[in-house]
Amino acid sequence: QVQLVESGGGLVQAGGSLRLSCAASGSIFLINAMGWYRQTPGKQRDLVAQIITNDGSTNYADSVKGRFTISRDNAKNTLYVQMNSLKPEDTAVYYCTAKSPWLGGSWGQGTQVTVSS
Repeated sequence: QVQLVESGGGLVQAGGSLRLSCAASGSIFLINAMGWYRQTPGKQRDLVAQIITNDGSTNYADSVKGRFTISRDNAKNTLYVQMNSLKPEDTAVYYCTAKSPWLGGSWGQGTQVTVSS
């Protein structure tokens, strides 16, 4: 119903920056919120940042506040997260998600972010 494709992951040195992108397609008008989660092997998939479609409000995990910024480009149907001052503990697979009262949740395929010391 909603398809999500992430890009922008890679290898970066500690203190560096990356910007992840998530291109959405399908029933985009039904999406109420979009966000980023991350997961490492053997651990729960945790919220990184979320943005509400209607009002643009955002929320962030405490671990990334002040370093990550979530944004959207409605004309391109694309979600972004700018990640600055990256730390080794930010290493994870990052997933884009879209939420809809009618469609439920949708997930992207994930993109690997690796931060070296």
